[in-house]
Amino acid sequence: MEQIRVFAPATVANVASGFDVLGFALEQPGDVVTLTRTRLPGVRVTAIHGDQGRLPFDSGKNTAAVAAGALLAAIGDPFGLELVVEKRMPLASGLGSSAASAVAAVTGANLLAGSPLGKEQLLPFTLLSEKAACGSAHADNVAPALLGGFVLVRSTEPLDIIQLPVPPGLACAVVHPHTEVRTEDARRILRKEIQLAVAIRQWGNLAALVAALYRGDLELLGRSLQDVVAEPVRSVLIPGFDAVKAAALAAGALGCSISGSGPSVFALCADLAACASAGAAMTAAFRQAGLASDLYISKVNTAGPKLLEIPGNGGAA
Repeated sequence: MEQIRVFAPATVANVASGFDVLGFALEQPGDVVTLTRTRLPGVRVTAIHGDQGRLPFDSGKNTAAVAAGALLAAIGDPFGLELVVEKRMPLASGLGSSAASAVAAVTGANLLAGSPLGKEQLLPFTLLSEKAACGSAHADNVAPALLGGFVLVRSTEPLDIIQLPVPPGLACAVVHPHTEVRTEDARRILRKEIQLAVAIRQWGNLAALVAALYRGDLELLGRSLQDVVAEPVRSVLIPGFDAVKAAALAAGALGCSISGSGPSVFALCADLAACASAGAAMTAAFRQAGLASDLYISKVNTAGPKLLEIPGNGGAA
């Protein structure tokens, strides 16, 4: 293959009690990267669509280029690449936009090279891209975007990733209000120290959430979606958050919290019908707070990235 087009999904990171260690993939939205092999070495970003001119073309700063370039270097630079990045989700949304571009690019580069590495072996290259994007090599977006499903990050040094089971039918409504929260700002306002009693509550919720996934216990899952560390601090950056969360729970959601660093808010539900109700209630609550919003509803995506048809080729890549 000389050209390939790859979709990688948005993700919900933290998942309430799992700050920086838990995330899951969505079916929509996501980013698309088209990669073309070249004889000229190196990685060049030739076009970026949907970013309103805000993202860098510099191969040392663009997350898709960083990830793909690191992979090529690791396998001996067998060819060069030209990348076209299609941003299909809002920037600074808390949905792992930078991670999705990186995962799509590294997946495509690996396929063009004949798949010398397995999926998990691609993760270190995506961590380099996350560090380039926000200065922190956190894996709770890139790991689920690459591997699909729910992912627990036990450690990044050394890298230790555990895929968790997904209860049948589990679905998610994500509402993105038309405002932005920069990851750097959301991290800066977090407390550097927390009380032991607060930490114990958070550990208990995270452990119960993992147990709920293994047991398929949706009631326990709902009780475990409580964040006593980041949400109380970060929620002040999201207008109307308390009303939005209350609306989701009243509409039948299992639990509701901030997606990543925000401002998107997610609600996990037992099925797609419950997601539609919760999503409508959340959208209405944001409207009451004076914010328009976008609603995304999907089952938890257990597949991760996927190949797309290349326009004009008449078939899949």
